[in-house]
Amino acid sequence: MTGSEESIAEATPPRQEEMPFAVVQGEAITTLPKDLYIPPDALEVFLAETFEGPLDLLLYLIKRQNLNILDLPIAEITHQYMEYVEVMKDLHLELAGEYLVMAAMLAEIKSRMLLPRPAEAEEEEGDPRAELVRRLQEYERYKQAAEDLDRLPRVGREIFPTAVAAPELKTVRRPPEVPLQDVLEAFRDVMRRASMYEHHHVTLEPLSVRERMSIVLDRIRSDRFIEFGRLFTVEEGRSGVVVTLLALLELIKQSLIELVQTEAYGPIHVKAVAASPVQAENDGSES
Repeated sequence: MTGSEESIAEATPPRQEEMPFAVVQGEAITTLPKDLYIPPDALEVFLAETFEGPLDLLLYLIKRQNLNILDLPIAEITHQYMEYVEVMKDLHLELAGEYLVMAAMLAEIKSRMLLPRPAEAEEEEGDPRAELVRRLQEYERYKQAAEDLDRLPRVGREIFPTAVAAPELKTVRRPPEVPLQDVLEAFRDVMRRASMYEHHHVTLEPLSVRERMSIVLDRIRSDRFIEFGRLFTVEEGRSGVVVTLLALLELIKQSLIELVQTEAYGPIHVKAVAASPVQAENDGSES
């Protein structure tokens, strides 16, 4: 670019190009077609308050001008109400019959207030606006109650309930531990029954704790329970049941048997922890 061209470019102010109002198949369109016809009512946009009825419209007009509902200027309210009805007609909105009934009611109240009346008739008839004011107050209370209810939290709008599946818990019931006091109580019952078979014949019978341990292990199994009292032979007398008790305590000490009590002060049952050598030998001989 030469110096003369640069001076011409600087002297020419920049111009904004015309923006296309549509792009059709990649081609910008800046002018309307000459054969294009747009009806005058093709597009109509309006903003208006939506009302649920004539009372709602009257209440809106009263609150918008901050008027006293107990002392309504009927002439002014009627004029504004009729303007809104005319707007609805111009916009081709479906005009409900109740709006026209309210317009007639306002016109009647306005005419009754404008016409002169004797003092006696005025006292008897009262204020022509009383019935309208009563209906407006009642409608306002119900509308306020509806708005208060709508502001309350609602399930699915402000509150969304959640449900969480609880994890599956497997409970393992462990048999309660057998206290020594309960064992002694059960043994005392055995001793009481054994004393019924006492006799005065003195015989020397060798009693071995180790041998009695083998006898007890031979009677119990690891897959079933046996009642504590059935392990004692009460016909043997005190010495016999004492030796059996010592054998049981020694087996418990060596963890060869276990005692189980399902409830407090309930019966005690005995079960072998594992197969003992004596049982294994007996089972082998039986097979």
